[in-house]
Amino acid sequence: MRYWEDFTVGMVMEFGGYEVTEEEVIEFATAFDPQPFHIDKDAAKEHFFGGIIASGWHTGSMCMRMMVDNYLIDSASVGSPGIEQLRWKQPVRPGEVLHVKAEVLDRSLPKSRPELGFVKFSHTVLNQKDEVKMTMISSGMFLRDPERSEAEDSQ
Repeated sequence: MRYWEDFTVGMVMEFGGYEVTEEEVIEFATAFDPQPFHIDKDAAKEHFFGGIIASGWHTGSMCMRMMVDNYLIDSASVGSPGIEQLRWKQPVRPGEVLHVKAEVLDRSLPKSRPELGFVKFSHTVLNQKDEVKMTMISSGMFLRDPERSEAEDSQ
């Protein structure tokens, strides 16, 4: 179990290997972002991007899946207060394999909630060629380790 104390400033985690399929790109976009360059192969060929591309929101969702699978599921995460910055740098195309590089930028303890702490992350989504596809700066809330927080608080 990872607690707030386990996320130290400068810590880097690399994970992923999410293969993007055309079927998933079209299915996601049909439900949530039905623009022609996400859902219609013929229209997408004639579009600026020259073919089907994933919705940026889908790219964010794929990033979130990799985050959960690789560190959030085994942590004392209690959610997030939000995203500070989200940038779609290059389109994500079917056939790409995505991975994430996450770095802890900062962490803090709120005075009003001593049982939890905030961790600010930079997440970079890259493809198999290490081309940057998306960047995101966001914060997570994690419970503190009761054993370590009691020891720190008593000092």
